Amino acid sequence: MPEQSSFDYAVVRVVPRVERGEFINAGVIVYCLEQRFLGARIHLDERRLKALWPEADIALIRRHLEAIPKICAGLPSAGPIARLGLRERFHWLVAPRSTIIQISPVHSGICEEPQNILDELMQLFA
Repeated sequence: MPEQSSFDYAVVRVVPRVERGEFINAGVIVYCLEQRFLGARIHLDERRLKALWPEADIALIRRHLEAIPKICAGLPSAGPIARLGLRERFHWLVAPRSTIIQISPVHSGICEEPQNILDELMQLFA
C-alpha cells in the first residue's frame, strides 16, 4: 500500500461584489509538504460570474486567477512570489484578502497522491 501524506487545501473564490458576500468557486490549491507538492487548478464559469455581476471585468479576473497555478509552479513569469519556497508560496496564496479573488479557510486531509487529490477537489468544488 502506498504511503499516505498529509495535505492542505483551499478553494479559490471569485467574490465580484464583496459587500454582498456572494461568490463562485473558481479553483483549488493543494499543498503537500511531505511530497514537495504545490499545485492549483483554475476554472472560471463566466456565465455564473456574469449572473452575479454583469459588469465584471472577465479578462482582468481571469488574468489574476491564471497567476495562481504559475505561482504554484514557481514560474519566473509569475514574479517574485514564485521564487519563494513551496511553504512560503502556499501561505502567501492562502493569506486572507478583501479583494475580488479570495481563498477559503485552509482544510487538511490525508492522501497517497496529491495530484489526484487536486483533480478530485477540483471536480468537487469548482
